[in-house]
Amino acid sequence: MPGSSPPPSLEALRLFLAVARLGSVSRAAAACGITQPSATARLSHLETQLGVVLLERGATGSRPTEAGALVAEWATTLLEASDHFGAAVGALRRERTGRLRVSASYTVAEYLLPGWLARFRGRHPAITVELDVANSTQVVEQLHAGRAELGFVELPEPPRHLEGRTVATDELVVVVRPDHPWAGRRRPVPAATLATTPLVVREIGSGTRESLERALATAGYGPVRPLLELGSTSAVKAAVLDGAGPAVVSGLAVRTESQIGQLVTVAVSGLDLSRELRAVWLPGHALVPTAAAFLAELDGIARAFQTSSDSMA
Repeated sequence: MPGSSPPPSLEALRLFLAVARLGSVSRAAAACGITQPSATARLSHLETQLGVVLLERGATGSRPTEAGALVAEWATTLLEASDHFGAAVGALRRERTGRLRVSASYTVAEYLLPGWLARFRGRHPAITVELDVANSTQVVEQLHAGRAELGFVELPEPPRHLEGRTVATDELVVVVRPDHPWAGRRRPVPAATLATTPLVVREIGSGTRESLERALATAGYGPVRPLLELGSTSAVKAAVLDGAGPAVVSGLAVRTESQIGQLVTVAVSGLDLSRELRAVWLPGHALVPTAAAFLAELDGIARAFQTSSDSMA
């Protein structure tokens, strides 16, 4: 707009956020790789540009003013968008070649990633994808250890100390064999009954187990009573098919067995078993170009799915 002042530099905003996070101009300057006088001058210029006082400076350090706290929130959103933009442009500039290391939970890896990766590789054949399959807790550990650039988890809450976004939704379901007493019920199984019934479940640390435990706790019930604890969804399904007892698994995992009548899905009342499946990555820096390209591909898949759903409505 003619006559308007130029926007503040991204470097100045990063410096301001570092001060807000570290509580000290000198520590923020060191973290940003500049001298303290340069940092002070840059912050002063930023306040002049914005026309507000951003920091309260004292003998024990610096902290954001009330206006500064608002600016910090807006700056965080702006810098995240800038980082994503830079990663996407970088992917284009490098012709979308390279390697992407992905760590994914069992449900995502077995029932969603094959289709996602097939479409991604069809459009970006020069990118090599390395996939490690683990439970959700282990996926988070892989990211922190630097063994993956992008993770997919099915935990009931976003993992702490990671950035991420929802890429799909899922619903846990109770399944039994067709000869199980619950298979012929006309009414849903009450949550209280499920909470006191020994179940075939995944191991502690899996997203499915954590989501079930959270749903029971939210409804006011105690932890699940394991009949068997197994390390994969395939093992859980096999145990149910062998007559071990009911299980709670991802609806994605038993779609085929339910359609052909091998397993029966049992409705449950008084329990919210829906959940979000998330892509996650380390905070504080831009995604590597290959990861940004893959997430952009997932956005395209989601838009195509939504368009298809709208046309069928």
